[in-house]
Amino acid sequence: MNAFVVDTNVPVTANGRAEQAGPPCVLACIEALSKIVQGGMTVLDDGRRILREYMDNLNMSGQPGVGDMFMKWVWQNQAVTGRCEQVTITPRDRADDDFDEFPDDPALARFHRKDRKFVAVALASRNNPLILNAVDSDWQAFRQALTKHRVRIRFLCSAEMGQGCSVENLSSDEG
Repeated sequence: MNAFVVDTNVPVTANGRAEQAGPPCVLACIEALSKIVQGGMTVLDDGRRILREYMDNLNMSGQPGVGDMFMKWVWQNQAVTGRCEQVTITPRDRADDDFDEFPDDPALARFHRKDRKFVAVALASRNNPLILNAVDSDWQAFRQALTKHRVRIRFLCSAEMGQGCSVENLSSDEG
């Protein structure tokens, strides 16, 4: 089963709430989330940092958008082995936005701190997940440095990231 760490910008974009996302980007996010719900696995941290961020940006009822449906699915499946892996990440220096699992690399010193949990979770996972990104340019700016540390990223929105990636094959590397 393919495992994924889903940056919050993906379900937000699927809900049509990312101003910079064109229709192909929104559709790619909808398709990616639908594939995860139908037969994939999501990876979360056991401290609920990712889940809290989802809850702050999405509707727990599962409506009205596909991103909200994904939120409801994550909530309902967070303890289901095989659908959700929960990993432990260790706050670095008591910070809740930097982690021992995040690479200690000067090339990543300016990587957005709120996104470090996604990288830490991916690296702590035993399932080698892809991180899904829609419209957050930080991922693109640090792509090379992250790839050096075995972080695999799928860019769902080619026009918004200035590259030719798509959702068609979520099982292949983008790193």
